[in-house]
Amino acid sequence: MRIGFVGSGSMAAAIARGLGSDAGPMLFSDAGSGRARILAEELGGEVATNEEIAARADLVVVAVKPAKLEAVAPSLAVAREVVSILAAVSVDRLQEAFPGARVLRVMPNVGVEVRRGVLCVAGDAAPETRALLELLGHVVDLPDEDFDEATAIMSCAPAYLALAVEALADAGAAAGLDAELARELVVETTGGTAELLRIHHPLDVRKAVASPGGATEAGLDALDREGARAAFEAAVEASLERMRR
Repeated sequence: MRIGFVGSGSMAAAIARGLGSDAGPMLFSDAGSGRARILAEELGGEVATNEEIAARADLVVVAVKPAKLEAVAPSLAVAREVVSILAAVSVDRLQEAFPGARVLRVMPNVGVEVRRGVLCVAGDAAPETRALLELLGHVVDLPDEDFDEATAIMSCAPAYLALAVEALADAGAAAGLDAELARELVVETTGGTAELLRIHHPLDVRKAVASPGGATEAGLDALDREGARAAFEAAVEASLERMRR
């Protein structure tokens, strides 16, 4: 299956890197940023126009800014199958933009680059397309109307979690640890905790770590005083508000 990317920004790059050689030579376009050429050189692909991608690719990944959809769609009129990773763009709107194509709405997060992503999907996926998506991580079928809320959690969350890792590592360095060592400790701890959270409820993990009167309990109390939970809730609400404008 030949895949073409219309738009070569960060998420398109993460998907392309995650697929790698399993997708074969890929096609890339951009709006003049030069990112298509960089990705093509990195992954052994080819720079092409939108029209060439629509004609030559078995699957077209639309990865432009949502506001550019209607401007880009005419150049992809002959596309046979389209995967959109545009935030806040419904399946109905995609079907209007690509009436002659099989259309799938996908919201991935950046973990797809290392094949540990989460991908929410809605629409009509060919079996071959579904198999490609499953190479990239955990695929979740969602009703189209739930995409905004899901996006605010799973697509934005890597940035929030990265901030938490950065803050913990910086605090460790401020306490006297080597900065790289502090980052290593927090990153590896994060990976292990994620595996625990697959089999245990978050509350149970917290209780297992926080002995009564111990250091972890003191830290959790400090996070409560500083409004950590409220801050994450505010982040989700802010993301939702931006998407719904």
